[in-house]
Amino acid sequence: MLALGVLAATWSSHPDGPLLVVIGVFLAGAVPAAVHHAEVVAHRVGEPFGALVLAVAVTVIEVALIVTLMISAKSGSDTATLARDTVFAAVMITCNGIVGLSLLVGTLRRGTAEFNAEGTASALGTVLTLATLSLVLPTFTTSEPGPEFSSEQLTFAAVASLVIYGLFVFVQTVRHREDYLPVETPDDGDGDGDDDHDGPPPTNRETFTSLGLLVVALVAVVGLAKLESPAIEDAIAAMGAPPSAVGVVIALVVLAPEAVTAVKNARRDRIQVSLNLALGSAMASIGLTIPAIAVASIWLDGPLVLGLGSTQLVLLGITAVVGALTILPGRATLQEAGVHLALVAAFLFLAVRP
Repeated sequence: MLALGVLAATWSSHPDGPLLVVIGVFLAGAVPAAVHHAEVVAHRVGEPFGALVLAVAVTVIEVALIVTLMISAKSGSDTATLARDTVFAAVMITCNGIVGLSLLVGTLRRGTAEFNAEGTASALGTVLTLATLSLVLPTFTTSEPGPEFSSEQLTFAAVASLVIYGLFVFVQTVRHREDYLPVETPDDGDGDGDDDHDGPPPTNRETFTSLGLLVVALVAVVGLAKLESPAIEDAIAAMGAPPSAVGVVIALVVLAPEAVTAVKNARRDRIQVSLNLALGSAMASIGLTIPAIAVASIWLDGPLVLGLGSTQLVLLGITAVVGALTILPGRATLQEAGVHLALVAAFLFLAVRP
């Protein structure tokens, strides 16, 4: 609530100097607050609903931030690649960064990290399908010049993204829910993950209170990150990095609550929950962002570049191959964790030095 108050007090200003430091402090405090309330909700609703709550909440606010920036931009060319850069950054950070950190924590504790290959493979396949439909195909279509969709193609991609994401949510939460539950470990014989929480589940009142405060914390994280963006832009410009690197930095901040939650679950030997969070966030980022941008493009002027460049295509391709090889055995070692972390490090380095 304090972070939201700071956001409200400084939203229309142009903070600099000490005020930016204060904003940074409250931004750092809002991240663990979001994690705490997400865990309360997850404890009450159980898995895989808990991971779905945080993934969707973060993505909805991320979409709102993208649309707001596109509307407030001085010209359409200033934000032509904003949606593409943000979504691709989210995919790389979740599928390599969060997955790699979770596997690292899990393998350092037990030697191997175990999870349900069936559900996780289905999630990865959905992420890659959505990424191909929305981010890869625009590079190769010919109806519009450059890596852009025509209006009909954008409509198709938006509808297909919503249908595929909605189908996955149904499969994950209803039809094959067991494929997305934590695997049994010696410390947790029933596989439902409840042993990893202290005390009984929270009451309905506590759950709804935490759900509301989760939204507040996420709004504060995204809003304060936006206020910090001018300083980030100046720092990136001083480094000689391209403007798209700003979106990567903000994506890192926005995804911080999910990263912390995923690592905490990995420490509890709930690797499946960590993977649900990572892949679910990547899926929601594409499945909700592209339809929202398609609707917003009706009244937004300027081009909408969705197609990935050659470097990004290579990174997405190797992520697909490595992700499949990591997931299919149903268990991973320190080697797989290191490979995923190397890929996210390469992405971050190339975002600054393309």
